Amino acid sequence: MNFIKKLWDHSRFDRYFLGILIAVELLMSFTFLGYIHIPPISVTIAYIPILIAGCLLGPAQSAIVGLVFGAASMCKASASYVMPSDAVFSPFLSGAPASSLLLSIGTRTLFGLLVGLAFKLAVKRKHSRLWIGVISAIAPKTHSLLVYSAMGILFPELGYHYSSAFQFDWDDALFAAVCVMIVQILWIVYHRDVMQNVKQCIDQSNSNPYASQKMNLFFAAFEFFMLCMAVCATVYFSERESYMLGQHGFAVSDRISADLLHLQMQFLIASLALNVISVILLVSIYKYMEYKEYKGEMDALTGVMGRRMFLYHCNKVQETNGADPQRTGWFLFVDADYFKEINDTFGHAVGDTVLREIASNLQRIFGDSGKAGRLGGDEFAVIIEKSMPQQELKQRLDQFLKAISTTLTDKKISCSIGAYQFVFPQEVNHLLAETDLMLYEAKEKGRACYAMKACARSGADDHTDT
Repeated sequence: MNFIKKLWDHSRFDRYFLGILIAVELLMSFTFLGYIHIPPISVTIAYIPILIAGCLLGPAQSAIVGLVFGAASMCKASASYVMPSDAVFSPFLSGAPASSLLLSIGTRTLFGLLVGLAFKLAVKRKHSRLWIGVISAIAPKTHSLLVYSAMGILFPELGYHYSSAFQFDWDDALFAAVCVMIVQILWIVYHRDVMQNVKQCIDQSNSNPYASQKMNLFFAAFEFFMLCMAVCATVYFSERESYMLGQHGFAVSDRISADLLHLQMQFLIASLALNVISVILLVSIYKYMEYKEYKGEMDALTGVMGRRMFLYHCNKVQETNGADPQRTGWFLFVDADYFKEINDTFGHAVGDTVLREIASNLQRIFGDSGKAGRLGGDEFAVIIEKSMPQQELKQRLDQFLKAISTTLTDKKISCSIGAYQFVFPQEVNHLLAETDLMLYEAKEKGRACYAMKACARSGADDHTDT
């Protein structure tokens, strides 16, 4: 369970990438892309996704892709028409189920684990790219060595043994060159700044509080619909193939029908793998664009919400809490005192520091109760979303004013603050107007203070300054 949790807690981008590699593995295993027939055996290059997973993700991920590769090869070997050298990979045809499982799944999983560990060591060495190339080049023969050794031990009657892996031909050099080229290209692409930026956005998309959960349900429903349609199509074509052959005078035995269904199942898996790749890419693009839009609404200087997002959040809060008309909250305007003078005297860099400190302290002091936003210039706003006694708010405001006062050594920093208590739900425009009046009242009383107005439910309207 800890192993699964660790994998799931991994980078979201890398989880998507692993899903694509698994789908590509299935696509290669059940199409001509992954196998080349060289009599009397079929030579596979479907181990390439394992190399990519090991190089870019890690040993655990490459072992998972290796397991998928082994399961796919076992499935393909379970048809009645396969050659004897391929039938030993099927626990249904070999007569030795445990040995076939070790041969088909065990060797490929072990291959994935060993390759992943080798790449993990390579990236820590001085000339990592060179070592990655070496591992990629010898990976095909390593795979052959594991498979042939297992065949020699488990099925010695076939005449294969570990030395069969050391036969070199032109195709071996070609396969090695293809592995090196693909792994090196993807290594470069994966580590480019553009791709790392995409990865960062997708990884952080979970922190977007405004992400639409409906889109996740849509993608899941779409994938389920495609699965159902693919299964229906598989069953239909399998039945029609048998019927068509019968119409042309070919006797279709149960064995032939089973093989036709087996082929259709392979086509089904390949089609679903292609569909999964498409859905993962769509989800990734959507998460990336959604997070970029979210970040675009955040204030780049201070890290709090920008004006539009903050007001949108305030509206959502009113809708969410509208069912509880007894609940109260506070709305605050915070305005830096004499900010133009700070910029003119100390420079804009110092002014930016002051704004960041104001935003940081607002988040620190009020973050457990609400959200802060920068409305523009030196003006901030806070919505306190839970009921808070007036005395507690005064204590927090005093804490805030004390914290920001020492931002600069040569000048005391202060803010004028207007606070308005309201009852949910409340029109945001009304909150802005009422709180603005309190802010101006604080400024008229000499700044560096707060003025607050409690709603009638709390007692009489209460104006306070400090």
